[in-house]
Amino acid sequence: MTYSGAVKVGGAADVHELADLMISKVAVGPMNNNAYLLRCRATGEQLLVDAANEAETLLSLIGDDGIASVVTTHRHGDHWEALRAVVDATGARTYAGRHDAEGIPVATDVLVDDGDTVTVGRVTLTARHLVGHTPGSIALIYDDPHGHPHVFTGDCLFPGGVGNTWGDPEAFARLLGDVETKLFDTLPDETWVYPGHGNDTSLGAERPHLAEWRERGW
Repeated sequence: MTYSGAVKVGGAADVHELADLMISKVAVGPMNNNAYLLRCRATGEQLLVDAANEAETLLSLIGDDGIASVVTTHRHGDHWEALRAVVDATGARTYAGRHDAEGIPVATDVLVDDGDTVTVGRVTLTARHLVGHTPGSIALIYDDPHGHPHVFTGDCLFPGGVGNTWGDPEAFARLLGDVETKLFDTLPDETWVYPGHGNDTSLGAERPHLAEWRERGW
């Protein structure tokens, strides 16, 4: 089946099968958060992006193979509500952006800085620090050697705009600037975007609207 990235709370996961990596996307309530399970096809090692909520749903997705690590994209509670339960059940190593870790009430084993790498089996992800939605949000980029890049953006980039900055023009300018310079300026239009809520998109679909976003201020 073709991957669409359209999932709903209580529904099945959607699986994006790449040459070296399998990406399973599931939605959890009550805020329609996305969680992503990454599995290295060569080794079977798994990594979870955002233990958002519904620990039972996430542990069912993870299965008997467990996970080696879980990355929290940012400090907001709807992205770590199930983190303690998932870590307790799996013993996973925890990762978060250095400047957001203090806001996550589960100890962070590895503090992530801009440009750091996170591995899952033989697959390498590159973290980019994006400021504005929170002080220490991170996006994870997988530059697929067999195709186009894939980026997990947390709440920093969605279809139709960047993440919420609550009317703060300085925070908005910083977030849009980081998203432009660290994602749009360095990655091609084909880059697949996996956001923290809702449907997926691509950089190419969003690129024509950057000036519009800057003009409207959100």
